[in-house]
Amino acid sequence: MTTSSNVDRALLADGSVVALRELGPADAEALLALHLGLPPDDRYLRFFSAAPRHLDEFVARLTSPEEPLHVVIGAFASDVLVGAASYVLLDDDTAEVALVVAHDRQSHGVGTLLLEHLVSLARRRGVRRFRADVLTVNSKMLRVFADLGLVWTSAADNGEVRIDLGLDSDERYLEAVADREQAADVASLRVVLKPTSIVVVGAGRKRSSVGNAVLHNLVSGGYTGAVYAVNPHTDQVLGVASYRSVADVPQAPDLAVVCVPAEAVPQVAEDCGRRGVKALVVITSGVDPDRLLDVVRRYGMRLVGPNCVGVSATDPGVRMNATFMDGRLTAGEVGVVTQSGGVAIAVVERLRALGLGTTELVSTGDKYDVSGNDLLLWWERDEATKAVALYLESFGNPRKFSRLARRVARRKPVLAVRAASSEAGQRAAASHTASTATPAVTRDALFRQAGVTAVDGVGELVEVLAALHATPLPAGDRVAVLSNAGGLGVLAADACVHRGLAVAELGPDTAEALRALLPGTASAHNPVDTTAAVDERTFGRCLDLVAADPGVDAVIAVTVPTAVGDPAGGVHRTAKPVLAVRADQDEAVSLTSDGIARYADPASAAAVLAALVERGRWLRHAEPELVELPGVDLAEARAVIAGQQGWLSPDRVVRLLAAFGLPVLGGVVVRDVESAVAAQRSFDVPVALKAVADDLLHKSSGGGVLLDLAGDHAVTYGFESLRDRFGDRLTGVFVQPMARRGRELLVGVVTDPQFGPLVVTGLGGVDTDLVDDRAAALAPLSEADLDDLLHGFRAAPKVFGDHDETAVRDVLRRVSHLAESLPEVAELDLNPLVLASDHVIAVDARVRVAPAEPVDPFLRKLRDARRTP
Repeated sequence: MTTSSNVDRALLADGSVVALRELGPADAEALLALHLGLPPDDRYLRFFSAAPRHLDEFVARLTSPEEPLHVVIGAFASDVLVGAASYVLLDDDTAEVALVVAHDRQSHGVGTLLLEHLVSLARRRGVRRFRADVLTVNSKMLRVFADLGLVWTSAADNGEVRIDLGLDSDERYLEAVADREQAADVASLRVVLKPTSIVVVGAGRKRSSVGNAVLHNLVSGGYTGAVYAVNPHTDQVLGVASYRSVADVPQAPDLAVVCVPAEAVPQVAEDCGRRGVKALVVITSGVDPDRLLDVVRRYGMRLVGPNCVGVSATDPGVRMNATFMDGRLTAGEVGVVTQSGGVAIAVVERLRALGLGTTELVSTGDKYDVSGNDLLLWWERDEATKAVALYLESFGNPRKFSRLARRVARRKPVLAVRAASSEAGQRAAASHTASTATPAVTRDALFRQAGVTAVDGVGELVEVLAALHATPLPAGDRVAVLSNAGGLGVLAADACVHRGLAVAELGPDTAEALRALLPGTASAHNPVDTTAAVDERTFGRCLDLVAADPGVDAVIAVTVPTAVGDPAGGVHRTAKPVLAVRADQDEAVSLTSDGIARYADPASAAAVLAALVERGRWLRHAEPELVELPGVDLAEARAVIAGQQGWLSPDRVVRLLAAFGLPVLGGVVVRDVESAVAAQRSFDVPVALKAVADDLLHKSSGGGVLLDLAGDHAVTYGFESLRDRFGDRLTGVFVQPMARRGRELLVGVVTDPQFGPLVVTGLGGVDTDLVDDRAAALAPLSEADLDDLLHGFRAAPKVFGDHDETAVRDVLRRVSHLAESLPEVAELDLNPLVLASDHVIAVDARVRVAPAEPVDPFLRKLRDARRTP
């Protein structure tokens, strides 16, 4: 049985759902049943030579209290054990594996899924290598290892192949897992987005009822599959046959849309599961999550909602509108997933006004199961979907979202409406880094690194989608503004600068050609003012000249009709991106007959162009690559923090940073005057004394730092001053040699339970509290992320105009590696990190350690609303 609270649901290659968990003595009978159900050729478990040969020995190990190093994971389908994978430790970091899968479940991905979960569990428990001896005739098992994606070596001997499998998950393994997840998820979502039959449960006869509206939309929209209704009080609704319950429907529908009162939903779900329904869309709100999810799990169904407006698909082979939205859906090229029904309706209506539409729309509501990650997997290779629009109020698995979004964004634009940006719920932060890491900062870092175009509302979302519909991406950020109204041209140029775009310098040849076309009162410099007197033909020729300038990457063409002419007709497509501004149009955005996006406000055009420039820049970034870091002693680092909790002592901080090859100013912790004097003598340079006291985090502002102390008298006086100031709170004094002067920076880490470690950089030292100037990125950091951190804070041009950035880049790499390798590091501040002409060194540092349960964010499993925030 799968009653354990530590049960994961996951998808097989055919889209069916299995439950996975560790097995214990109570599962011995299920293992024996699995064994007895195998054909004779399969009963002799000749997968691995040293692992148990017979399942009775396998069971004996499982049930023996003297086998603590034996771990077994089982896969259940409808509470029947269909496969098991086991490892037995051979030494501290190596284990031998065994695997068995029910005969009728082989070649469905059960074995691969079990091995993925076994690898993840073993890695979290310190195992670094699997060993297996596979019969040379066992081609299926050899193929499982070959396709797994992990690095492995093999050697054949006496009819067996010895396999050594490294468990470190590199990019190749993560991509292999993602490919398998994508295939399985698409298979499972077919019954949601391309069902061959649908039943609407709670299809009322009143037009005002939600169930009636859903059924009406299915019928009037021309759904191509079979439609049924469940309403115990009538035999038909809207001409559709109605039945007393799902059990009475003549066939098992692929999809059930549930529109009954909340208290009735779990029983309806139970009826659907028994009837063989494969997926539910629960429109109802206020549903008991435990009761509903228990049913969904037991029958292996997918679930959209509850508390949603439904799902739709405009594919001509489906034409499914299983929502209660008003009006027909417009077929188009945008996939939409949203937690808000209101946002879903607003996006659909605004796209329709532009003549654009959707491929699929999924309102996830409370997203107990199907989430944005699932839809990203669906749309990744869907050729009909050219862009993806997201409205997400929460992230169940943000690190997996980041990886999936990055894969999709390489193929097509992914846009997200920023939601819940308020910092009212910001937690109290102890370090400078943590005070920077607000929910909005973390979310924006996630979007930026994943290549997601973030917008600030439905209006901006549709404005960007309008441009992406047919506008090529700019090769750079140099913009030319062409206008027949000088003031509007100036406003457009100002808006470009405000959005971080460059107003291009037109070449002399371009300026001369423009002057030859335009009246003497015109301006041939950017922004170009053609004057109001030009006709559309002349305006169009000017547009060609400006777009052809090698110093121009994109053009904003601004027109306004006057009594002497309207040059808007001269705005046309060129080899470079063109956005239009029509100051007199009523709509915020429209599309011209040849697909050019046209805006009512120059500021909107500039904002959209900046989004296109950012996407082009992100696509030009190389894929993230792992950089080998010399001088890292991970074993030493783990030993430093073992058994620690809270803020580490200064000497431990120095040891930890040194273990990652970080340049850190050393020192010693002393507890009496004599030791402080001896330390200063040994350094033979002036020293700094820093109080080590309870609750003293910001030493400078708390009066806990004394600088430039030289000689016995000065050090003695300084030590006694700190002892007088802090009294019994003083547990020691950290003595450091004075560092050389230089530019002071901050590099820090704060770990979010969901998002993982966030790396922050900016001005440090006294400037930290005076100037809020930071850049942030989620670890692990790619080279492009390092560029963003080094150049993303406002003072960066000045800092790195005077100093080489190479050493700081290396510090950021190592800090990122530290944060990824040691999830126990909850906060880290290197402040100040002193950057001098020929070196960089962390003069002061703080590290807070907290218990952290290792997690695998990329493990293939379905979302669990009861365990995922």
